[in-house]
Amino acid sequence: MTAPATLFPRQPVPSLEVPLVGGGTWKLADQSPEHFTLIVFYRGLHCPICSNYLRDLDRKLADFNATGVEVIAISSDGKERAEQTPTEWKVENVSFGYNLDLDKAREWGLYISTGRGMTGAGIEEPDLFSEAALYMVRSNGDLFFGSVQTMPFARPSFTDVLNAVKFVLDKDYPGRGEVLDHHNP
Repeated sequence: MTAPATLFPRQPVPSLEVPLVGGGTWKLADQSPEHFTLIVFYRGLHCPICSNYLRDLDRKLADFNATGVEVIAISSDGKERAEQTPTEWKVENVSFGYNLDLDKAREWGLYISTGRGMTGAGIEEPDLFSEAALYMVRSNGDLFFGSVQTMPFARPSFTDVLNAVKFVLDKDYPGRGEVLDHHNP
């Protein structure tokens, strides 16, 4: 398996296409948000922290949509586990994508973990799965913001992300961390 890629703000992100819970296919190239697409990569059905995190996102989804942000949650879980997720987690409005290929996860800079058996919730971890990340992609396909996790803990608060989006739009604030080569900016 290759090392995770590093994505840079103001640069195009890799392609992304996943099947959706409930049918159909989600393609990043087909998205046309007013401002941003918020891609929330989550660890999978086995992760209780992801459950709480995505329930919080579900409560704030209308606020994100009102600010011109479209949202999707994506995991490397297979179809069966992915279809259980919204029901078991009581997430009613967020769209769920699944079958994220682990090589594609690496292209997006995600870390990959090995399963550790049964979780406290009694759900078996997959043999391999992608760790959590959050990316905000501009409507032109360039990365604006990214946060990549090696652990399920200490993720960006959706309240903070939503407030940041409002500030960014109000102040026309650019994506930061954009320098590819500090010798030739």
